[in-house]
Order: sequence, then C-alpha cells, then structure tokens
Amino acid sequence: MSGWTAIVRPPACYTTALKNQQKIAYGEASIPNADLEEDHLVSLELGGAPRDPKNLWPEPRDGAGTTGSDRTAESKDKEENTLKKQVCAGTITLARTRQQIVADWAR
Repeated sequence: MSGWTAIVRPPACYTTALKNQQKIAYGEASIPNADLEEDHLVSLELGGAPRDPKNLWPEPRDGAGTTGSDRTAESKDKEENTLKKQVCAGTITLARTRQQIVADWAR
C-alpha cells in the first residue's frame, strides 16, 4: 500500500529522544544529531518494526565524521532500495532480505 510507511513511521520526538540515548551507547556522542539518522535496521518497506528500539539505531549520514566509511545512512538506503526491488520482482524472499540486512548492518 502506497503511503503506509508515513502512517507507521514514529514521530521525530520519539526518534530524537531515542537517538540521544543510543548515540552514547554506539560511541557517537560527539556526532551532532543533524549528522545522524535514527534509522530502522530492517526498513519499514521490508516490514521492520516501526517503534522497536532494537530495530532503530543512530546511523551516521555522509559527511558525519566517518571519512571513508561506506556504512552510512545513504549507502544503507541504496541497499534497501535494491533489496526491495528484488523482493517485488520475486528474485529474493522477504525473509532472506531481512536476514541479509541484519547480517550486513547489525552492530
């Protein structure tokens, strides 16, 4: 259903408060909030839990002091988009997609 993620996405007040707690645990306390995205490990488009703190984590954006890192919000978005297309095309199962994301991105 088009627009579903906008309905279930948690509000910024929830994700910002969670980001402030989690960025310390992830060793990102010195990175400004604007340079971090409180991202879903398994994206909403692929059935990830919208508000579960275990499915949300502060992910550096491009230029967030992670020089040379390909582990940014933007690179993860690209991977998610590719996987979503593969699921929709039937070339990979949703379960396998979720497993791959967790294996590639879990901290």
